[in-house]
Amino acid sequence: MIKTVDLTKKYGDMFAIHSINLDLAAGDLFGFIGPNGAGKTTTMRILATLLDPTWGEAYVCGQSIYTQPKEIRRLIGYMPDFFGVYDDMKVIEYLEFFAAAYRIRGPQRRKVCDEKLELVDLDFKRDAYANTLSRGQTQRLGLARVLLHDPQVLLLDEPLSGLDPRARIEMRAVLRRLGQQGKTIMVSSHILPELADICNKVGIIDRGVMSVNASVAEVMRQVRQRVVLHIECAAGQDTAAKLLEQHPSVERVAAEQSRLAVTLRPDVQDYSDLPTLLVGAGCKLRLFREEEFNLENAFMALTKGLGSKI
Repeated sequence: MIKTVDLTKKYGDMFAIHSINLDLAAGDLFGFIGPNGAGKTTTMRILATLLDPTWGEAYVCGQSIYTQPKEIRRLIGYMPDFFGVYDDMKVIEYLEFFAAAYRIRGPQRRKVCDEKLELVDLDFKRDAYANTLSRGQTQRLGLARVLLHDPQVLLLDEPLSGLDPRARIEMRAVLRRLGQQGKTIMVSSHILPELADICNKVGIIDRGVMSVNASVAEVMRQVRQRVVLHIECAAGQDTAAKLLEQHPSVERVAAEQSRLAVTLRPDVQDYSDLPTLLVGAGCKLRLFREEEFNLENAFMALTKGLGSKI
């Protein structure tokens, strides 16, 4: 659905993006992650046919950005980070105005607008004026607008930016529903952990260079070479420490207050025998869990010094 080959945009001697290669299939929910100025918006504007690349190629739904830009615009929904709404229009009037622009006519127009309002959980605001909406509600209204013509591909630039915690949760829920409908979605964000649980693929970009383009699980594996376990025993903690130090899967055991931090050897992923071993030796386990490793840690590790590569 989205494919780019060495996509590059250059301003003078500065690369806004450099050799971006993407290959997204139908139903992919792709998280495009990077700091402000990393090249996310530039990439999305090129895919939306609003900006020409310096070189490279891009295809959306099999259509080239060079030769078939009008066809691409019919197939995509592009929501920029900041967009205006008509303050003197009610929410339903705003959507009907754009539905008319998409040539959705007659009774079908009101039906489509109502469906999209319900999809983004904004139907209770249908008769409110656009200028009375909160930032989160405005974002959802913008999303409803780009969904009116039922696009196959969604390009959402920072849809979570500036939202309060509740609004972020609501927007993520909407994105999950859209993903379940089989749409291909590219969503950019610098709010790193927000995308880990809604995306099946992720790209990490910094200073125009994309260092990672893989599944979320693969990104975690690239960064975390060793699993760390946190173990706490109600009784027998010294025994547990001695047993773990002798185990072939364990690289290091460190005492941290009332717990043990157990680092497994590289590439050891299966540690299912350890709880059985400890319980069998009389250790009463109060806590046994794997240390969480989130997308923010991965981002910081993978983009360290990345900008010096070009």
